[in-house]
Amino acid sequence: MDGLAGLLDGPRARGAFLLRILLDAPWSVRLEDEAPLSVTAVVRGHLWVCADDQDPVRLEAGDVVVRVGRDHWRIADDPATPDQIVIHPGQLCTTVDGHVVVEEMGQGVRSWGNSKVGETVLLTGVYLLEGEVTRRLLRALPRLLVLRAHELDTPLIDLLGQEVVRDAPGQEAVLDRLLDLLLITLLRTWFDRPQSDPPAWYAAQGDPVVGPALRLMQHHPEHPWTVAELADRAGVSRAAFARRFTDLVGEPPMTFLTGWRIALAADLLLEPDATIATVARQVGYATPFALSAAFKRERGVSPRDHRRRGAEVATGQARVTRSTTESTRGGRRKAARGSAWTTRTS
Repeated sequence: MDGLAGLLDGPRARGAFLLRILLDAPWSVRLEDEAPLSVTAVVRGHLWVCADDQDPVRLEAGDVVVRVGRDHWRIADDPATPDQIVIHPGQLCTTVDGHVVVEEMGQGVRSWGNSKVGETVLLTGVYLLEGEVTRRLLRALPRLLVLRAHELDTPLIDLLGQEVVRDAPGQEAVLDRLLDLLLITLLRTWFDRPQSDPPAWYAAQGDPVVGPALRLMQHHPEHPWTVAELADRAGVSRAAFARRFTDLVGEPPMTFLTGWRIALAADLLLEPDATIATVARQVGYATPFALSAAFKRERGVSPRDHRRRGAEVATGQARVTRSTTESTRGGRRKAARGSAWTTRTS
């Protein structure tokens, strides 16, 4: 499993908040949810992306924006439109004066907005949890990525748009997987740009000596790799391999392997049924004690403390988002819905 494939596995790819948004102008939404990662695709119409420290960027139908990091930002039909709705942590939706408008804005199964049809239609996926494997990849990205329709050759946006409004058994898992696939496609497209600055290990994947060694370590972290064995697999001397690996990746082979193993362990430890012993075997440590010692040395906390903190964060997120998810799934409209956007935001 390499860094991109890592997005398909583990807690970082589960329970994402996915929504279809239907909007008629004027509209402006301030995003203060502090989610680590979000993906927004324009299906119809347009939007302006406005970050506090950047010039506004206009997106048209087929364009996608990926937002990395927990900074606040906003989307609007026009940069001059005043904020009307604020999205808080846990995807809690209020007017600017704090009135909760979750049910008033519901437009059907996983659909939300101020219109039944929408001059502008968006698909938004928000990752509520950030895994360690994900963090290793995303820290190499700018805070705002915009990919244009002509750069993307994928049916995933259309497929996601069809599936998001379905209310079928297992649909949450289907949507999580589709969102993951779309994100991987977007990141791969971004990193393949000539002007992009991918992480060193990503660029090194194409090297005939270092690339195969990286894939061996990433796909088989449980194996007791040594520099000598990796060099032998690559068909070069130990010294030549170590030097080439360090030059291209930016750290020695065993340092990279340790970091990769601990990142995987950090994510696997958050699995409900995982034990320290099973995780240790999966990432190449002979005993739970060996993993615990390495984990604390690298992270400064024990695996047990890491797991407890992760569980507390996940529980808090689930508690706050439950009401939002339930209200957008049901699709019932209240009589007051038509006035919620206009009267309370004026």
